[in-house]
Parts: sequence; structure tokens; C-alpha cells
Amino acid sequence: MTTPAPRLFDPRMLEALVCPQTQTTLTYDRERGELISRAAGLAFPIRDGIPVMLVDEARKLD
Repeated sequence: MTTPAPRLFDPRMLEALVCPQTQTTLTYDRERGELISRAAGLAFPIRDGIPVMLVDEARKLD
């Protein structure tokens, strides 16, 4: 039995997503698997191809 390939984030979703804190646009960091909000200084994780748009789950940017 083979394991299915993980679902990847579809960058076209960026057209519909905004930062939940600032309502500004996001950028996609493919290497880290995160959506970046420069305005809020936060990086939102993407898990199994699904963005987790919760401020409590976001990583603070340096």
C-alpha cells in the first residue's frame, strides 16, 4: 500500500486570503510552508495544504 502524496498549497488562494489581524495581503514562503504578513510581522503555517489563519498559531517574524 502506498502513501498518498501530501497536498500542496495552491498559491492562487492568495487572491482570496488576507491577514486576519491587519486585513492586508499575504505572501507565500514556499521553503517554510508559511503565509507571511509583513504588516503584522507574522507567519501563518500551512498544514496539509491548508493555511492556518489563526493569530495564536502564527510565528512572529524576526
